[in-house]
Amino acid sequence: MARRERVMRMSVELPLWRALAAYRVLTMLYAVALFVAAHGDFAHPWVAVGYFATLAVWTLATLPKVANAASCTRAFLAVDLAVALTGILLTRAADAPERIADGGPTLPSIWTAGAVLAFAIKGGWRWAAGASLLVGVANVVQRGAFSRDTVHNVLLVCIASIAIGYVVEVARASERTLARALEIEAATRERERLARDIHDSVLQVLAMVQRRGTAIGGEAAELGRMAGEQEVALRTLVAGGLARTSHVSEDAAEGAVVRVVEEPDDEPAASCDLRTLLAPYAGAKVTLSEPGAPVTLAAHAARELTAAVGASLDNVRKHAGEAARAWILVEDEPDAVIVTVRDDGPGIPQGRLAQAEGEGRLGVALSIRGRLRDIGGTAELISVPGQGTEVELRVPRDAGGIRKRPDD
Repeated sequence: MARRERVMRMSVELPLWRALAAYRVLTMLYAVALFVAAHGDFAHPWVAVGYFATLAVWTLATLPKVANAASCTRAFLAVDLAVALTGILLTRAADAPERIADGGPTLPSIWTAGAVLAFAIKGGWRWAAGASLLVGVANVVQRGAFSRDTVHNVLLVCIASIAIGYVVEVARASERTLARALEIEAATRERERLARDIHDSVLQVLAMVQRRGTAIGGEAAELGRMAGEQEVALRTLVAGGLARTSHVSEDAAEGAVVRVVEEPDDEPAASCDLRTLLAPYAGAKVTLSEPGAPVTLAAHAARELTAAVGASLDNVRKHAGEAARAWILVEDEPDAVIVTVRDDGPGIPQGRLAQAEGEGRLGVALSIRGRLRDIGGTAELISVPGQGTEVELRVPRDAGGIRKRPDD
């Protein structure tokens, strides 16, 4: 089955950039409204009119610049802050001295905070602190002296921008950590998938060649010995890791990027009868018991469930002997599909599964439990020494890849 690459982009910054763009437009309109309401009190209103015309054109023309971090360049930030500082300093030339002494607003008013917030979102709290300092100096120069209102306004902008800058830095770090975790999880699932395929094919063949070669003897025994060595080496590789986690890249415009290789979803119409897939396992030593009606599952789920049954029967032949008998029971319940594989072998000694997994023998861990986990199901193994082994494979109907029966 062909695989496809799914690209996931994660960015906590994009909502902040959108909010900043809206803030700049609204505060520009607010600053213009303040001037219109008090234009008669200005000493030189034409200076304010010229500045507000420039501010309106600049704000609307630069909206694409505050769309994301990539567009918001350092040159833009410098010019944007210069527009704010110029407006603050021009207040002395446009407004009446009495209004300035009474604590009247500067020409850009709270629009200035948007310029500082752009520094915070782009570069973090250090950039925000530097921009806030320049705004504070410009306000003191415009007032001509320190005042309580000036200090209050400057501190408010400074604290808010630094706090937002710090939050952005923390969010970026968390974003990278989450992206890395998702990438590792995806790589682990791909490794387990490859390990299952290798276990179900190559390792089984190597083990068979080793057994048959030892039994035949002669040159075949040497071939069996070499197959055994390759089996051990391959099991070590499977246990140690077949897939290297890829690098989590970052795009300044879109945030962290995670590329996940996954199996394509089955088409809605791709379903099959589980009984048809299990039928070839029935034989003289394997008894298959199934409902009289079709057990219809999505094709991918049915294949994985069938492969888990095959892995269980391989374990029966390998560990219980060629003479062991096995029974497959298929139950089609309203909330789940259950397949039970039972044998009359000697059972599994306590602690043997953990030991086998440590040795790289991952038949139960990957070929059975791993497959069921990937389709949202569970696999339980019950074994009592001397009384055989029973493997119960359960897949809930509301799990991914499972289709409900027509009569549900």
